[in-house]
Amino acid sequence: MQHVISTIGYEGATLQDFVATLQRASIGLLIDVRDIPLSRKRGFSKNQLATLLMAHDIDYVHLKGLGDPKDGRMAARAGDYKLFEKIFAKHLKTAVALKDMATAAELVQERRACLMCFEYDPTRCHRSIVADYLAQITGLTVAPLSVQDSRPARIAA
Repeated sequence: MQHVISTIGYEGATLQDFVATLQRASIGLLIDVRDIPLSRKRGFSKNQLATLLMAHDIDYVHLKGLGDPKDGRMAARAGDYKLFEKIFAKHLKTAVALKDMATAAELVQERRACLMCFEYDPTRCHRSIVADYLAQITGLTVAPLSVQDSRPARIAA
């Protein structure tokens, strides 16, 4: 399997399908790029998710510096993607973001890793911007993952 930088969003996913998607892609490390790694969706908050992933031989790391700041999240929710991109581009120049970007670059070169946040659509999410920066730094390509229902298909009787 070619070494790539994967990305994934958990919006609309069950924990079971989320983990199954990571396993099918042979992900060994999930890099959480949420500013605040808490979720109203059961099981997707930092500690619960890390514990679950560990049980499936997937490591977890949270890189807060690569999270979208509150102003950026608000702009994205309002549908103002130009403002969102401007805010996030400015954020990526901060010391904490640069430090975490360097850490992420090392990690994605060492292991089969996946960047994670909430948003389902990678074209509307900061994780794709982070992944593109990492691709420029490392020379790797980006491969978005979509959570698919991992349950067997039902056969109509």
